[in-house]
Amino acid sequence: MAKQRRARRTTRSGPASRKHRSAGRGGGARKWSARVTRESNALDLDAGVFKLSSPKRIAASLKRSAERSKRRKADAYRSALSMLTFYINRAGRNLPASRKRTLNKAKDELRAQFGRE
Repeated sequence: MAKQRRARRTTRSGPASRKHRSAGRGGGARKWSARVTRESNALDLDAGVFKLSSPKRIAASLKRSAERSKRRKADAYRSALSMLTFYINRAGRNLPASRKRTLNKAKDELRAQFGRE
C-alpha cells in the first residue's frame, strides 16, 4: 500500500499560485496599476503626489489636477477622490500603516477642500 502513494507535487496549481504570474505580456504585465496612476486618462497628476507627507498638500494637488483636467468624465471631486482611493487600494498591501493613515487623512482633507464634509 505504501508503494501506491503518490509523490507530492512541488508546485501548486490553483488561484493562490496564479495571482503572481504575469498575463503573458512580458515582464511589466503586473505593473498595470502603476501605469494607470502615471498615465491616467482622467487626471494629469503632479509627480510624487502620493509621496507627499502632508494630507493637505496631497488633497490640494489632487484637487488642482482634477479641476484643470478637461478629460475627466465625472465632476472634479469624484475624479480626485477616486484616484486617491485607487492608489490606496492598489498599493494597500505594501503601504506602511503610517502612510495609510496619511492617505486616509488626505481623503478627509479632500472632502473638506471641496466643501463635502
